[in-house]
Amino acid sequence: MTSREFNHDAAAAKRAAKKGPVHITNRGELEAVLLSAEEYKKLNAKTQKITDLLAYPAAAEVDFDIERQTDFPREVIF
Repeated sequence: MTSREFNHDAAAAKRAAKKGPVHITNRGELEAVLLSAEEYKKLNAKTQKITDLLAYPAAAEVDFDIERQTDFPREVIF
C-alpha cells in the first residue's frame, strides 16, 4: 500500500491489518508497517526488560549465576 493510498483510505488499511501486516511505501521505499493491536501486543509481550523482571518480588528466589566473559580481555590502564 502506498502512503497516498493509506492517506486516502486509512479504514481499508486498518481492515487489512487485521489479516496481517500492511507495508506502507513512499516512492517505492518501505516507510512503515501497520499491525493490528493484537499483533502489536504479541510482539511486545515477548520482550521484557531485565529491570522489570528483577523488580518482581519472586525474583529473589531465583538462582541467577552469571559467568564473566573471558574471551575478550581488555587493556587495563593505571
